[in-house]
Amino acid sequence: MDAHGQLGTFLQARRSQLQPADVGVPTYGDRRRVPGLRREELALLAGVSPSYYARLEQGASCHASAAVLDAIAGALRLDEAERRHLDDLAAACRHRRTRRRPAPEQLAPATRELVRALGGVPLVVTGRRSDVLAWSPLGHALLAGHVDPAAPERGADRPNMARLVFLDAHTRELYADWPAKARAVVGNLRLAAGRHPDDDRLTSLIGELSTRSPDFARLWADHRIRACDVAAYDLRHPLIGSLTVTQQTLTAPAAPEQSLVLVTTAAGSTSEAALSLLTPATVAATAAARV
Repeated sequence: MDAHGQLGTFLQARRSQLQPADVGVPTYGDRRRVPGLRREELALLAGVSPSYYARLEQGASCHASAAVLDAIAGALRLDEAERRHLDDLAAACRHRRTRRRPAPEQLAPATRELVRALGGVPLVVTGRRSDVLAWSPLGHALLAGHVDPAAPERGADRPNMARLVFLDAHTRELYADWPAKARAVVGNLRLAAGRHPDDDRLTSLIGELSTRSPDFARLWADHRIRACDVAAYDLRHPLIGSLTVTQQTLTAPAAPEQSLVLVTTAAGSTSEAALSLLTPATVAATAAARV
């Protein structure tokens, strides 16, 4: 879908999720043929003409000012992450670029050194499409011990965290509240798609997941945005049992499009004790025993 279509689809989806009662719009008991607000009701709340707002949803206009976008965001009750996404979609719509196949992402030398220095911390480096560019030994052991540890070095055949979450049974079993993790993955992918509508590989990934995973297709169609910078998850690890972790996502200093996902546990907790039992040697020995 091009930038025009993404902007219009996002506006339509969020309008349909906003009920008249949420914003004090009287319905006078009439039977509504559309879910959520009507276009003219949203336009009235935003202080723009219904015809102009209709053109935005139809992809016929890409020249909304910052003030108009802010008014629409307020009318739709968008949070900060959703507002940024709306701005990204509008900017991409205004500045149409030639679609091209982007160059493969490379791990910056400084980031590689950072991964090496933090070898005692569970850490995964992902690119804009959630490809795994690198992981520390503990990051691999905790989140993807069943995957070849050298896989991130394979370029085009790198593991992809979105694929693992939606298509890999081991990863699905790892997260006790898998739906929460799934929503976070979809939210981050949608933010990336808004920033990079011309990325064919990202578009292809979204299409693949939509085709192969009904769960992904349902969440993607919802158009809700969830920026997941910090999140707590209960894990069910096959070697060390249950533990609660916090995943924090930071921007790689040497490459703003790449993310460092660090996993921590509460000091003195049973989860910290469980994590201390997990070593690359333990994972390797278990994998060898399965052969």
